[in-house]
Amino acid sequence: MNSNPAKKTNVFFNRNFRLIFLGALVSELGALLYSFAVGFYILQISNNNAFLQGLYLALNGIALLVFTPVGGVLGDRFNKAKIMYLCDFLKGGVIILATVLMLLFPDADTHIVILFVLGILGNIVSGIFTPAAGAMLPHILEEQKLQQANAYFSIKNSLEGIVGVILAGILYAALPIHTLFFMVGAAYLASGISETLIRYEHTPSAGQLTLRVAFRDMRDGLDYLKGRKAVLALLGTMLFINFFFAPVGSNFIPYFVRTDLAGAGSYLLDRVLTPELWSSVISVCIGIGSLVGAAILSTRKPADKCGHTIAVCLCVIAALMISVTLIYWLSVDRGSTMNLFLFAFSTGSLIIGLMIAWINIPVTTVMMRIVDRDKLSKVNSIMSIGSQGMIPIASVLAGAILQGLGSTALLFLCTIGFTVTALLTLKSRTVREI
Repeated sequence: MNSNPAKKTNVFFNRNFRLIFLGALVSELGALLYSFAVGFYILQISNNNAFLQGLYLALNGIALLVFTPVGGVLGDRFNKAKIMYLCDFLKGGVIILATVLMLLFPDADTHIVILFVLGILGNIVSGIFTPAAGAMLPHILEEQKLQQANAYFSIKNSLEGIVGVILAGILYAALPIHTLFFMVGAAYLASGISETLIRYEHTPSAGQLTLRVAFRDMRDGLDYLKGRKAVLALLGTMLFINFFFAPVGSNFIPYFVRTDLAGAGSYLLDRVLTPELWSSVISVCIGIGSLVGAAILSTRKPADKCGHTIAVCLCVIAALMISVTLIYWLSVDRGSTMNLFLFAFSTGSLIIGLMIAWINIPVTTVMMRIVDRDKLSKVNSIMSIGSQGMIPIASVLAGAILQGLGSTALLFLCTIGFTVTALLTLKSRTVREI
């Protein structure tokens, strides 16, 4: 008789889950270090060219979207663990090769070209990796453990957002960019090694994979979703939510740090924190909020429906965006009270992190519960494309707005769009059915 009930309830006693968790911890920490460094590095070597940064983000996003359906087809047909470790080995090798080229060709223009090519190749690999990785948990865990597993992954992401972003800010200031990139490449290789040990029962799909079969599989995924109006309504919501929210983190924050904060005579904790480290503080606040939200959900049973909760959380984020935008306009753009904005932005980020956890974890769990396992990779790829399809456009537009009109215009436009979408979601009966 088993006297330890934890072995029956805690997902960490599952060997495959531990291996997936460890691999994700290492590779995603590397990805965080890379995205932090490359965002600031492009601004640094391009003389704060916000449009160029936006173009970089857009091309990366397009590459991810184009190859995500390919990943969905491959993920449902082939061994998901093999896809994961091959992608991590490939991504680590490409990053190390690109870093060597940056050492051989040290001029700024060449570095920009290398980073653009590296970003596109990396997101092609991520497009293949993500659907397979996102569909693994239902194959190795019981249904009642899925919310706990997703909550633990959210906790991991939050801790990475706390420790990893602080570490990224310190390393970016202390190390040459080449050393940092070598560390990122090594992290992906280490993750791949962990994933080679994953074992689960995989049933190969019948027939050979051809281009015609691949398109048929993609169409099957779309047909599968057509009869699920609530999921499609949520997909439309996420499409516009990400369109208006993503530029705040990817475009506004690096530009604010490189211009407003770096150009300020003094700012809160300027003797301790560099401008880049203030970017880390904001990310840490989001991470702490997400950590608290995930910790709460990890102890709760999954709710039968989560649509109304999602809509309420979106409205809370909208209210915070309105407050932060007004404070930036009054205290930074039209005034000189930088400290008030830093305090408000950091405090708001704590609550936003909490809301993000209460949105993402239930949505991910519901999708894993209601979608057939043999279609989960394809459906995940469609959901990814649907929810992120307009982010590349948003990145380019945000870069152009920052370059031409400034930060206040970008924040106001993002806030208005996000608020309207959140209110429409709150009124939607279809979303409440989820």
